[in-house]
Amino acid sequence: MIRSNAHKYSISALCKCLDIARSTYYYEAKGSVQETELEAEIEKIFLNSRKVYGSRKIKAALLKQGKKVSRRKICKIMKQKNLESAYSKSRFKAHRGKYNEASTPNELNRQFNGQNRYETIVSDLTYVRVNYKWNYICILIDLFNREIIGYSAGPNKDAKLVYDAFATVKANLTEIKMFHTDRGSEYNNHLIDDMLGTFKIKRSLSLKGCPYDNAVAESTFKIFKAEFVYGRNFDSLEKMRLELGDYINWFNNYRLHGSLGYLSPKQYKAKTL
Repeated sequence: MIRSNAHKYSISALCKCLDIARSTYYYEAKGSVQETELEAEIEKIFLNSRKVYGSRKIKAALLKQGKKVSRRKICKIMKQKNLESAYSKSRFKAHRGKYNEASTPNELNRQFNGQNRYETIVSDLTYVRVNYKWNYICILIDLFNREIIGYSAGPNKDAKLVYDAFATVKANLTEIKMFHTDRGSEYNNHLIDDMLGTFKIKRSLSLKGCPYDNAVAESTFKIFKAEFVYGRNFDSLEKMRLELGDYINWFNNYRLHGSLGYLSPKQYKAKTL
């Protein structure tokens, strides 16, 4: 009432008429403005994250701006504004095909942290709909900073898809010391073996049926599926590849990673090297 009539009467007169202290009015007005600004900032962070950040990452993003806000308050505002993270929806799960029965041991042995740059690369494949048919994506992840250093997409889930992902790596492949994956049959091929042998890259395989042995790749693909794959059907392979490249650029340069202290892979690399 005071705000709507402030152009006609003084604040002091209106407060006296309503029998409230001026300080009470100014305190409530300031709180309302701050609340509105916070809501706008939370919505901005959520939209800039491609609608994937939940309360934890939004809290970290606000903290970088010097704003300390509880997750409970963030969740309340997100609910009020219908800001639903991509992680809150149930998903389709594909079935694993044939296993790679090679005798290659698990050389990595779950040593996911403390790795040097290019010391160990992990990988996995996933599916995506293109013109209502399944196509596949392969990504290569550097354990050093969880950066996606190589990727490929195509209509077939095979060794060539993996080979093409290595072809996109900008570093000299001789810098890579180990390549670790699960036992998907697409990794069991002379094309892959010859490439790894040429660049003297040691091979490592998870134990059969043990996803924890490739936990970083599994975790990254959980993120990747929720943020890029689920609920989407691309018109063409070319369009999907363009959007894939755009997403990976965002993932490497801007997306906050909890395992990296809420830095992006590139920020972590710049801070560490």
